[in-house]
Amino acid sequence: MERKLLAILSADVKGYSRLMGEDDEATIRTLTTYREEMTVIIRQHRGRVVDSPGDNLLAEFASAVDAVQGAVIIQSTLKAENSSLPPNRQMEYRIGINLGDVVVEEERIYGDGVNIAARLESLAEPGGLCISGKVYDEVKSKLVLGYEYQGEQTVKNIAELVRVYKVELDSAAAVTPAVRQEQAAPSLAIEPQAPRRWSLATIAIVMGLVVAAGTVVLGNLSWRSSSPSAAVVPFEKGSTLLLPDKPSIAVLPFTNMSGDPEQEYFSDGLTEDLLTDLSKLSALFVIARNSSFAYKGKVVKVAQVGRELGVRYVVAGSVRKADSRLRITARLMDASMGHHIWAERYDRPLRDIFAMQDEVAQKIVESLKLKLTAEEQERLMRRHTDSLEAYDHFLRGKEQFHHFTKESTVRGRQMLENALERDPKFAGAHAWLSWTHWQDWAFQWSQDPQTLERAFERAQKAIEHDPALSLAHSVLGSVYLWKDRQYEQAIATIEKAITLNPNDAENHLWLGHILNFAGRPTEAIEEVKTAMRLNPKYPFYYLFYLAHAYYLAGQYDEAIKASEKALTRARADKTDPMIAHLHLATSYTELGREEEARAEAAEMLRISPNLSLEVWRQRLPYKDPAVLERLLAALSKAGLK
Repeated sequence: MERKLLAILSADVKGYSRLMGEDDEATIRTLTTYREEMTVIIRQHRGRVVDSPGDNLLAEFASAVDAVQGAVIIQSTLKAENSSLPPNRQMEYRIGINLGDVVVEEERIYGDGVNIAARLESLAEPGGLCISGKVYDEVKSKLVLGYEYQGEQTVKNIAELVRVYKVELDSAAAVTPAVRQEQAAPSLAIEPQAPRRWSLATIAIVMGLVVAAGTVVLGNLSWRSSSPSAAVVPFEKGSTLLLPDKPSIAVLPFTNMSGDPEQEYFSDGLTEDLLTDLSKLSALFVIARNSSFAYKGKVVKVAQVGRELGVRYVVAGSVRKADSRLRITARLMDASMGHHIWAERYDRPLRDIFAMQDEVAQKIVESLKLKLTAEEQERLMRRHTDSLEAYDHFLRGKEQFHHFTKESTVRGRQMLENALERDPKFAGAHAWLSWTHWQDWAFQWSQDPQTLERAFERAQKAIEHDPALSLAHSVLGSVYLWKDRQYEQAIATIEKAITLNPNDAENHLWLGHILNFAGRPTEAIEEVKTAMRLNPKYPFYYLFYLAHAYYLAGQYDEAIKASEKALTRARADKTDPMIAHLHLATSYTELGREEEARAEAAEMLRISPNLSLEVWRQRLPYKDPAVLERLLAALSKAGLK
């Protein structure tokens, strides 16, 4: 007979006979739904459901880590599902997991490994999880969970005592799998890492200080995705982020429960839309997408999220789209108190998607007792399209754009144009199209001299259909700076974008960038710091903006500190940060530290041997020519030509 060493998950329903006796039809409906959700989660964690007779479920995994991750998410998901049911109709599973040798016969498995898992399940509390000592030994250093030793237990029909551990499932645990950020262990996320989102601000800083020189190839600019710990870190490592003086919230990426990885764009898109809706509210402090999505594919407790992001509240949920049906589960949790404030499950036809989105956002507003202005209430309920087809193409287009390649940008543009064919007045699609043209121009993917003008026209078209669309104003502000060097117009346009979406970290970052070129670096410092607080797990390029502002303000020591942090972060991300070396070279020169300045200039030449200061003189858009000459003089003194 074939034998395998497997992690075995055994689950059953507490009080199943009572539930059936009281209402067998309702019980079967709930059981069927829960079993489907458990099966999807098990598959997402590379497991296989072996059998599911009655209220029991038996599954196998090749990895103990996968089994425990899956069980944690199952219990958290079912807890949220139960919250929408009357207490007497809630269906709670007990789960036990063992690691042991089993006998395999076709699709079935037998042996002590299975029997011990079943006995562990009977020791678990309703909604709880018990694991054997063998499982604990495998996962204790890999998963950040609480474990309570229950001693050595006598297990029926098993000769030896079995070490038993209760897994402490925080009542407000997030529902996606992973490890603590600061651990050196690699990510154990099941879902593929979301592509790095390249913001308008990212492109702007590269355009402003590198591409404008015409000397660095795109390969050196492509800050590659790596492990989350290398890509994102807290604002100040080890620091405590104070809660803002208003309700603060983070929206974690909703879990794709469809069982189809190709549907990831849809669950991510719905999360992003909810986050954007909440960001429009001045009465709320909302963490940026970059920081929220850092938890995608991770098992974390809501208290940890609240502590790391400096927020009081956390939103999490799941999305399942199948044929013409859509199920959204959403919950609002208090990270400081560790309990649910509100939870709801929506199971409706797909055509009701926009109404469901409105209801979720409105429920959060009501739960937090936020006071909205009439304009904010209108913006919160405003939808850019009523066409499901247009919306689907829109979400697919955004997902392609986030891959940040010339080819994916072309694909994304085609999908956005498909959306506009179905709804020509879809403002969001116009705005994202303008962004694709801006990116083509910024990275010189298109040699068409009208590319920047197309970005401008599309942004204007978006505003024509929706004057309150923040993204369109952001693109316009960038064009005003680079196309015509209209500094005051650019600043006013970005400030308008911030008024419409006060929680958009990238808008604050972009405003800081423009203020630097406009000769207002002290104000730029504050804008960049605001962006960092809104996006605590900010990418390293935020530090470029800060270093630039410090340099222009004459705070050279601070510019050096920011640049050194950027270097450390960039090296962990395996890239050559030209701009960090630039700010180090200029700041060292200003401080008379010529040897260190020359070393940084040498690094710049190593990265790009054909650097030309003259090209920079012609293209960098400083309002005051004297500022530009000062920067170039410092670089020249460091050894650049």
